[in-house]
Amino acid sequence: MTDPTLDEQAIVELVRSLDPVDWVQMRLTARLSRAERIRTGMRAQWFAMAMLRGTFQRRFPELSLSELNMKVLAYLTPVRMR
Repeated sequence: MTDPTLDEQAIVELVRSLDPVDWVQMRLTARLSRAERIRTGMRAQWFAMAMLRGTFQRRFPELSLSELNMKVLAYLTPVRMR
């Protein structure tokens, strides 16, 4: 097993690669109730899955809706067999 600690240079590189904080979005999100934040996240997930399904539908027009849904799930939830 490798040592999980990072040296200072690795931490600097990691932080440099992060996107900047969107303070406007943070303020908007902070105003929402816990339930509204969860709903917002679920809507974002639904939208992303619908967009991926649309992409797969263009690439694989012969697949049925259930086959496309399975392809979306397979893409988003990789299964690791032992």
